[in-house]
Amino acid sequence: MLRRLHALPGLVLALGLIVTAVTGAALSVQPALDRLAAPAIPFAASVADLAAQVSARHPGLSAIRQRADGSITVAFDDGGARGVERVDPATGAGLGPYQVSRTTRFITDLHRSFLAGDAGRAAAGIGALAMLALSVSGAALLARRLGGARALLRPIRGTPAQRWHGELGRLAVAGLLLSSLTGLWMSAGTFGLILETPAITPAVTPSGGTPAPVGTLAALKAVPLQDLRELGFPDPSDPTDVFTLRTAAGESLVDAATGVTLAVTPATMVDRVNDVIRTLHTGRGAWMLALVLGLASTAVPVLAATGLVLWARRRAARPRIAANVPARRADTVILVGSEGNSTWGFATNLHAALTAAGHLVHTAAMNEVSAAHLGAQRLLVLTATYGEGAAPASAHHFLARLARLPGRPPAAVLGFGDRNFPRFCRFAQEVADALDARGCPRLLPMKRVDRRSPQEFAQWGRDLGAALGHDLELSHVAEPPKTTPLVLAGRELYGEAVGTPVAILRFQAPQEPRTGAPGRLPAFEAGDLVGIVPPGDAMPRFYSLASSTRDGVLEICVRLRAGGLCSTFLHGLAPGGTINAFIRENPAFRPAQGRAPLILIGAGAGIGPLAGFVRANAAGRPVHLYWGGRSAASDFLYAHELAQHLAEKRLTSLRTAFSRDPEGGAYVQDRIAADAPRLRELVRQGAQILVCGGRDMAEAVTRALDPVVRPLGLDLPTLKSCGRYVEDVY
Repeated sequence: MLRRLHALPGLVLALGLIVTAVTGAALSVQPALDRLAAPAIPFAASVADLAAQVSARHPGLSAIRQRADGSITVAFDDGGARGVERVDPATGAGLGPYQVSRTTRFITDLHRSFLAGDAGRAAAGIGALAMLALSVSGAALLARRLGGARALLRPIRGTPAQRWHGELGRLAVAGLLLSSLTGLWMSAGTFGLILETPAITPAVTPSGGTPAPVGTLAALKAVPLQDLRELGFPDPSDPTDVFTLRTAAGESLVDAATGVTLAVTPATMVDRVNDVIRTLHTGRGAWMLALVLGLASTAVPVLAATGLVLWARRRAARPRIAANVPARRADTVILVGSEGNSTWGFATNLHAALTAAGHLVHTAAMNEVSAAHLGAQRLLVLTATYGEGAAPASAHHFLARLARLPGRPPAAVLGFGDRNFPRFCRFAQEVADALDARGCPRLLPMKRVDRRSPQEFAQWGRDLGAALGHDLELSHVAEPPKTTPLVLAGRELYGEAVGTPVAILRFQAPQEPRTGAPGRLPAFEAGDLVGIVPPGDAMPRFYSLASSTRDGVLEICVRLRAGGLCSTFLHGLAPGGTINAFIRENPAFRPAQGRAPLILIGAGAGIGPLAGFVRANAAGRPVHLYWGGRSAASDFLYAHELAQHLAEKRLTSLRTAFSRDPEGGAYVQDRIAADAPRLRELVRQGAQILVCGGRDMAEAVTRALDPVVRPLGLDLPTLKSCGRYVEDVY
């Protein structure tokens, strides 16, 4: 719901919001220009002083005003000459006619009303309301993504569009909130929606005497010129007319003959609020604030563009589910936890089969769980497990929300994963345990599906049908990923002497068949994943990338595994051979922006993305690499390249550990323990730690690093939560 609240105003009103933001940014510069152009008002000058100076030049003076831009203007009708001119507040000398440039007036009208009169002003008010909704919901979404309001300053990880959207939104949100709130107030005032008690001007009886020189009037001498809003002069032909003096405090009537204040009408509370709102919105009289608001406004077009990209990606990834009835009408609710959308395919198949059997079915993401979902006759949960037992993207908040909701529907949980991982379907088990703990009757025991097996899914469907009292046939076949061909351009082979062959493989896009021109690689960064579909198997295997698109090759490190279908295929591939592959972004495993040190830790083929990070460090950021292999003579991956990086200062230090070193074997965790003081100092300086390699190595590294960071009052879960400890473990 919160995401929809954020996306809908942005999509519907994007163009109007961009126009309002761009024109607002252009107008924000004007207060600073006005401050530079407008003469300073003398601190000791009074309204009477300036009135006397200007009256000497203009006998037909009708009004003196201090404009919103800080300039002082006078309106006069001297018989043969009339007009409005700017004056020097120190001397009263004329500075030329007062006029607003046509460009400024055009931009102002476009900003306030889209050049469409009252209808445009109403649209601008709706735009301010939309901007308020976008700002509040955007801040709430970012806080939820980062782990709460206190985590709003944590590094933002994700795709480039996600990072740009989040970082700019975080920087601009305060200014956009202020602009939208004040704009909404001003729009409400324009259409009379703000109730106020009108001020009543009391009746007065002027003395009727001969008008005194304006410079001698006590009431005008008592008011500093800086406080002046407007001074209206009496009609010379009417001896009962008076001076009308307006300041922020209200309006005063001053006897032209005696200089006595005859009556005061204080400014109402609404008047005072309007003054503050106008200053906060326009920056008139507060040029630094205007520039800050202008900078916030310039973020809106970029936020709109990146928001559109994110919306389009979510929409493209969203499954199309036919006959998805509202949750309150459904007898069966299917909740889905998915990271790469493959689980949605199984859920769609289950939804169709249950609908065909006569059920009213509602399918949604696990993050959307509500009381309506838990009020159904039965609940079916299909969820993958991400990484080392974590919740997938569409289920991050499920367990926390489940704990706050009522309802105990009969439930069944189906987990998807890979038996090669020791925490196979661990999150699915956590969900099943949570449903058991709240007293939900089991429709079926929890079931695990290995590597998207259609046979295991079909058997679970038959079991579910039996529990429901009818046949249920599920025949889902996972849609194969869209791949692109890549050609092996070169290889380096290591580790044969120690029985653990590791190949560094470099691929290029095939040449254009008609022109012979080099093909184009897909976009990727070091640390992203390439999915390779081996011959004879539809299931892709994923490898971490050691290169980026700008390197001109797609590079991976592949260890030959006994019986491994894909690794055997890749090790046997000859130069010129072709693979079918696709890119999966992995923004969570990437160095954070900035100059803080990086600590890279890996073993074996896990050095691939780490070498890619070093290669990309042209700026010379401090980077410290810890890597473990078996034999320096046989499987020292990237040895020559790392030596070059040390010479070029792309790599600050390199610590290696070889388990079969004749002089005494060691592992990478041993080097970490030996370097504890140095590593502790790097962490104190804000270092980010990136770990890549096998699961056993990663667990050993965790045990070695924990005593390193403990004296700093830190622990690895805390570092993980703020993006300073990230893993790519297989």
